Amino acid sequence: MAKTFVVTLKRSTIKCTQDQKDAVRILGLKKLHQTVEVKDSAAARGNIMKVQHLLDVEVKG
Repeated sequence: MAKTFVVTLKRSTIKCTQDQKDAVRILGLKKLHQTVEVKDSAAARGNIMKVQHLLDVEVKG
C-alpha cells in the first residue's frame, strides 16, 4: 500500500505569494478546513513543504 498524506488547509492564503497560492491549489485545497488525501510523490512533498505553515499534515499508511 502506498503512503498518502492527509492534508487540511488551516490558514488563509490571502497574504501569501502567488507561488504559495498555486501550491495550495495543486494539492487540491480550495476552502479553509477542507481535507484531502494526497499520494506520496516528490512533487507533493515539495508543495507541502512550500506551504507547511498553512497546513495540517498527517501521514497515512
